[in-house]
Amino acid sequence: MAKAVFTHKPASNYDDDPYSKYHFPKPYLRTVEAAVGDFVVYYEPGRRGVGDADRTGRRAYFATARVTRIEPDPRQSDHYYAFVDDYLDFERAVPFREYGGTYERRLQKDDGSTNKGLFGVNVRRIADDEFAAICRAGFAADADEAAGSAVLPEPPGLMEGLAPFTGQESVEREVVQRLVARPFRDAAFKKVVQGAYAQTCAFTGLKIVNGGGRPEVEAAHIRPVAANGPDTVRNGLALSRTAHWMFDRGLVSVGDDFTILTTSAGLPEPALRLFNPDRRLILPVDPAQSPAPVFLEWHRRQVFKG
Repeated sequence: MAKAVFTHKPASNYDDDPYSKYHFPKPYLRTVEAAVGDFVVYYEPGRRGVGDADRTGRRAYFATARVTRIEPDPRQSDHYYAFVDDYLDFERAVPFREYGGTYERRLQKDDGSTNKGLFGVNVRRIADDEFAAICRAGFAADADEAAGSAVLPEPPGLMEGLAPFTGQESVEREVVQRLVARPFRDAAFKKVVQGAYAQTCAFTGLKIVNGGGRPEVEAAHIRPVAANGPDTVRNGLALSRTAHWMFDRGLVSVGDDFTILTTSAGLPEPALRLFNPDRRLILPVDPAQSPAPVFLEWHRRQVFKG
């Protein structure tokens, strides 16, 4: 097994769904085959327009996932699908280059410039320690916590709040075990969702912070983990405890236009008064973090008592 980088563009021409599958051409088959059973990191490249204002794309690593299997594309004989599990958004997008270097050693020349030939390879192998460094930087609370050497920064975020491992396990092995541990995944998902919604309930507009500075809003999965819902902000909503309870029991849902839907059996008037006056969801400032239609549709079809 070998870890890899999967380059993904939000407006890609490939049939990508980073939460469950990655579409790629035959030249990358051997690299992806080596990654089956192991983890990958997703990288979003920049996209250049005519002028500086047209340049978009985060140019950063933004998530990790585990490759489970490969299947041929039934419609294109020279393309394949890599199916993934254990998808998890990073708490912070990790720039390709920071602290004077690159996380992928091969992509930096001796003079410090980027090896553009290798950088243009959309699926490429990555060393275990480089993978660990990207993940540890991705789960640091901020850039300052991630600071260290460009290849292997100190591990504040990924290890924080969890009992240390004992024995002779490598750092890379410890990082992978953190990535599949439900307590760590729940904590990371909560931070990303709370941050996207500015600690504000999307249904009610309430923002309550307790005396210790902790927001009371909860992070709700739209499609639950038990139903194979991924740990991505696009499968999450920041909800007060009451709104979360109603959402999980199908008393409320969300339309594709982000209107708040209520059960056909009706809700008592005091409950209805909790919702935003315009009966629309409060959305993240960044549209890329808004709920994905595929998850909203699943909730309406499988959970909502509409």
